[in-house]
Amino acid sequence: MRLRRACCNPALVDQVNAPASSKLKVFQNTLEELLSNDHKVLVFSQFVDHLSLLREHLEKERISYQYLGGSTSAKNRKIAIDAFQSGDGDVFLISLKAGGFGLKLTAADYVIHMDPWWNPAVEDQASDRAHRIGQTRPVTIYRMVTRGTIEEKIVALHHQQRELADSLLSGTDSRGKLTVDQLKSLLREE
Repeated sequence: MRLRRACCNPALVDQVNAPASSKLKVFQNTLEELLSNDHKVLVFSQFVDHLSLLREHLEKERISYQYLGGSTSAKNRKIAIDAFQSGDGDVFLISLKAGGFGLKLTAADYVIHMDPWWNPAVEDQASDRAHRIGQTRPVTIYRMVTRGTIEEKIVALHHQQRELADSLLSGTDSRGKLTVDQLKSLLREE
């Protein structure tokens, strides 16, 4: 978990000696371009403290946003959703777990996943918050993955899981279960 958090932002594991976050820099540049072209963005992370760092950046840059975390009350959840849908906020920061159900956020046409989660279906479900009845624009999804890290290995695992699911659903089960060696490869340096 510490490796995954370090990929998001080194300050999440060492606040004193942390180098600058390259992922935050890419996020800043991407967001600047999207907002300058009048797009609205959903931003997902599974780490609430990572969302807090993104929140600090948005406030520093005076970018309007909404926020939804796991501890957001049902009343405040509805207020934030309604506000975003009606145009109050260009960015919606959402905890991956909090954003899994009951959200219709068709005001957004971009989705950014700041970190991959173990289960790709959860990410897909989160992305689907913008793919709802009433969406009039194409939705583009970005996944920010730190190269050469455990995040890249998680994404490779996602591809294997999708292939397995596809083979099961098509009736051509290739018995592609994950082996112990495949799981260990997630932690090995290459």
